[in-house]
Amino acid sequence: MKIVAAILALFGLTMPSTARAADTAVRVVRDIAYLPDAHYADNKDKLDLYLPEGRTSVPVIVSYYGGALTAGDKNQQTFIGQRFAAAGFATAVVNYRLSPGVMHPAHVQDAAASFAWVKRHIAEYGGNPDQVFVIGHSAGAYLVALLATDSRYLAAHQLSLRDIRGAVPVSAFYWVERTGVAPDRDKSVWGTDKSVWADASPAHHLRKDAPPMLVLYADGDEAWRRQQNVEMVQVLKATGAAHVDLAQIAGRTHNSIWSKVAEPNDEAAERIIQFVRMHIALRASQ
Repeated sequence: MKIVAAILALFGLTMPSTARAADTAVRVVRDIAYLPDAHYADNKDKLDLYLPEGRTSVPVIVSYYGGALTAGDKNQQTFIGQRFAAAGFATAVVNYRLSPGVMHPAHVQDAAASFAWVKRHIAEYGGNPDQVFVIGHSAGAYLVALLATDSRYLAAHQLSLRDIRGAVPVSAFYWVERTGVAPDRDKSVWGTDKSVWADASPAHHLRKDAPPMLVLYADGDEAWRRQQNVEMVQVLKATGAAHVDLAQIAGRTHNSIWSKVAEPNDEAAERIIQFVRMHIALRASQ
């Protein structure tokens, strides 16, 4: 923490303060179509923006919810938008299509399309398009990890992994083919082809020039998930990735590591805020 504080201080920044952040007014813009011609059912082609009132050129967070890629909606994620917008970040909370209505890679294709929309339009809402970070929980964290490792999805929008300033997957999985994921889940998500499972796994697309990544998980996550998170960081570092960190959040279950983000002084929220601010400062120093 002292190192982070020192880096931030060099650029006139400070460690996050929950009390100070809570005073920041938030403006909400709902149901923006990130694929204007899609017209998906249940507004799955839409995102909501949570914006620090009266601020310009602020850092940006794009958030993806969990739900096993079969459930979830942005309307259940208001607490995420409010928490990070109150801390001074323009925050996009994204819907994406779900199985069984669609199968991989539709979910991550939607994630890429929404990221591309934010990259190209967030300046109109006071955000800095050169400071866009991605976060997510569970299956949403898996999408974040895949988006930040497999360049094909952003390339479809003429973007690259360099357009992601940093990624924070929270209680994700990284090997789809392993126990706990595709072999044990509804086959409407990834199908039954094991080669597809492997290709859909972030861990099989690692590269040393991947965006900075903060991997968070709960001490109450399942054993197989905890192992995947620890091993993912080990493998990332082995590839030569320079900016990878791992933290286990104590006293949290798989669900509460995300649902308690809006609570005062929540460790996961504070770590995300510190990660964003630190990597903005580091980029400014280069």
